Amino acid sequence: MTTAPDTDAGFMARAIDLALGAMGETWPNPAVGCVIVKDGRVLSEAATAAGGRPHAEEQAVPAAGPDVVGATAYVTLEPCGARSSGRRSCAHFLAEAGVARVVVACLDPSPFAAGRGTERLVQAGLTVETGLLGDRASVLAEGFLHRMETGRPMVRISEDGVGFDARFAASPRADLVTELQRLGEAGYTRLWTGPGELAEALREQGLLTA
Repeated sequence: MTTAPDTDAGFMARAIDLALGAMGETWPNPAVGCVIVKDGRVLSEAATAAGGRPHAEEQAVPAAGPDVVGATAYVTLEPCGARSSGRRSCAHFLAEAGVARVVVACLDPSPFAAGRGTERLVQAGLTVETGLLGDRASVLAEGFLHRMETGRPMVRISEDGVGFDARFAASPRADLVTELQRLGEAGYTRLWTGPGELAEALREQGLLTA
């Protein structure tokens, strides 16, 4: 069944599609999509920019114009509640703009979200709903979260590398953990390799994500 575009699920599906289109270009940050809607009409939409900044919400809020007051924002990942750079958070952007409702697909366990984003929105009087299409949106931040948990980017087998940050092309006989940690420190979150000897070496060491 096709999701109607003028439903909550339809608007969130659009936000997910926007983020999927940006995957592989936003590291070290995850790809996030944001769609701002009022009275069933899309006011603006954006995905995380190349290099990870500006965030999707930072682009979509000003693009929505004055009609953003009272609007609903559909966001694929919990808006940040604080910024490592010290700049205004995305939760602040949404609340200050007068958005009335925020629908979030996935909560973000990173130190700059971890419930702080939704908490800030609720404290500012916004209605916050979470979990819509969360299973579908979870792929968007999987590499980011993997790097946070392990210090390494995740690696998957791919034929073409579409949507990945870069190709992992180390020697199968190299210290693969060290190589991946180095790439994690550089900001990579999601790498690919083709089937073959390197993939098997990664699999044997538990470094290949199914």
